[in-house]
Order: sequence, then C-alpha cells, then structure tokens
Amino acid sequence: MFAARPQPMTYRLVASLLEYPDAPLIEAVHELRAMVRSERAFGAEARGKLERFLDYLDSRDLLALQENYVALFDRGRATSLHLFEHVHGESRDRGQAMIDLVQTYEKHGMLLQPGQLPDYLPVFLEYLSILETSEARALLGETVAILQSITQELSRRNSHYAYVTGALLPLAGAGGTDLPEAAHDDDAGKPHDKEHLRALDAAWADEPVQFMGAERPAAVPSLAPVAFHPRRASR
Repeated sequence: MFAARPQPMTYRLVASLLEYPDAPLIEAVHELRAMVRSERAFGAEARGKLERFLDYLDSRDLLALQENYVALFDRGRATSLHLFEHVHGESRDRGQAMIDLVQTYEKHGMLLQPGQLPDYLPVFLEYLSILETSEARALLGETVAILQSITQELSRRNSHYAYVTGALLPLAGAGGTDLPEAAHDDDAGKPHDKEHLRALDAAWADEPVQFMGAERPAAVPSLAPVAFHPRRASR
C-alpha cells in the first residue's frame, strides 16, 4: 500500500503544508520541495501533486494565500481542519473531547502552544510524528472518513489543498479519490450553491463518523460558521 513506511518527518511535512501560510512557510518552499521529492512514503503521483501545491504557494503573494486559506477553511464545516467539527459539530461533547485529546497529547510529552486547538489537523499530525509507526498509522486510519470528506469537498472546489489532504489517504489505509486536474484556489472559497448545500446536509446525516472513541451526532448540519483559529488572531 505504501511506497515506504511513513516516518515522523512524513507527518510533519504534511502538517507544515496545511498550516496557515506565513512568511517562514513561503521562505521554506524550496526546502519543502526537496523533502517532497525524497519522501518515499508517498507514491510518485502524490509527490507530483504535492509539488503542484508548492508551485501554488510559490506563485501567489502572501496576502492572497492567506485570504484563500481563510475563505477555504474557516467559513464552513465541510472543509474544516478541526477534526472534531466533523464529529461533534458545535455540541458540548466537543469540549470534553478536546480535553481528552489534550490529556492524550500530554501523556506523550506533547504540550500545545498558547492558542493551539488539539483537534486541528496539523497539530494532530505533529502528534502522530512522535508515535511508533504502527500506532501512528492506526490512529490516522481512524480519521479516514473525515479525510475523505474534506478531500472530496476541496476537490469539488478545485483547491490545491486537495493534493495535500489527498496525500494522507493512502497513509491512512484508504484508496485515492479524484483530485482536481486544474486547481484554482482563487475561486475555491466562493459560496456554495443551495443544491450542493442540501446534498452536503443529506450526506452528513447518513452515517455517524467515529474518531478516537467519539461519535458524531447523526443530524449535525454539514456547514455552519466557525470561529477563526485562535493562532491567527494576531496576524
């Protein structure tokens, strides 16, 4: 299934690509490109897609990248990178799940920085990077349904970020999904049409999603306004 076993750097690489874009990330594009080319946990096609994502980072000014990121990830649950958004929505259960996840991190010696939320996918991937290989793969496998849902919606919006979340699917033990042939993130954050929103609502209610022992309520709406990630408040 894997070209090679994912190593700690595999998860850290993907985590860095999914972070809110800032100047240090853009300055590291060439270094990240070298890492992608040498990362054998990804197949050749996935590496090519990740290079296209890096081309995107390298071809936009920072403000455009940041605006696209916020429009894509911070204004609807369908593409949220907060895993428990897809499990609990805005219910009270999410708070306890977050506490439990923080405690799990702390047991492994991982302390969050001020403002970090534990269910943020890049943070979760950093956690996987400190686990044993088999444990990390098993835990990532629990997120398959969430990752597939996010990737499918990113692909529908023709976002380059679909290449990044899509690269995680084989690592999580899932098959690939259709990815954009011509990604164009400047349009990815545009509002949904009503018909698509209704379809997402129906899909959201079909099957409960389980992740780390938590189960999503069956009737949580697919899309709802969500707060910006606290770490971005000062940017």
